[in-house]
Amino acid sequence: MTDPQTADDHDVVDILVSDHREIEEVLVELETRQGTPEHRRRIADVMIAELVRHSVAEETYVYPIARKVLPDGDEIADREIAEHADAERTMKELESADPADPRFDELLAQLTNTVRHHVADEEKELFPRLRAATAREELVEIAAKVTAIKEIGPTRPHPGSPEHPLAHKLLAPGIGLVDRLRDALNGRPTSMDELRDKR
Repeated sequence: MTDPQTADDHDVVDILVSDHREIEEVLVELETRQGTPEHRRRIADVMIAELVRHSVAEETYVYPIARKVLPDGDEIADREIAEHADAERTMKELESADPADPRFDELLAQLTNTVRHHVADEEKELFPRLRAATAREELVEIAAKVTAIKEIGPTRPHPGSPEHPLAHKLLAPGIGLVDRLRDALNGRPTSMDELRDKR
């Protein structure tokens, strides 16, 4: 009688919460300050790539739904996008910081605080309200779109790029292609799977 939830049944909240857990694991590993500077650089690169993909997906598909279905959706979306912009500026600095330099850990602490606050807000306020106000079928449909844009979207922070959903839909594939080419040329890992393969 049980109907196990398959990957096709996951809604967008399931996908984003899973992202949050993966990002938290990487943050915790970085906070231990263990490993060589090169290893910490690779871990930070993976975290940055994951955060950028996650942010683009939310700005493209999740926040527009919040604007549509929640009475205070504009305010919530604007606040979340501002937090993304703040995190992206920090990621841009972290991207070029030497992991042996104390500035690396300062930037990491700043980013960690921003990310954890953002995750708590989304999981306590936004996500439950989205589930209550949106048909499950629509949330499942959005999950597929979020998964698709994460596969082709940027992997590096671009603080100057537009944060509008239409701009993401139009520009993300091209920016993502350039980022992935740079990543491949530099041997920069952008996922935990790639990082494990390099060990």
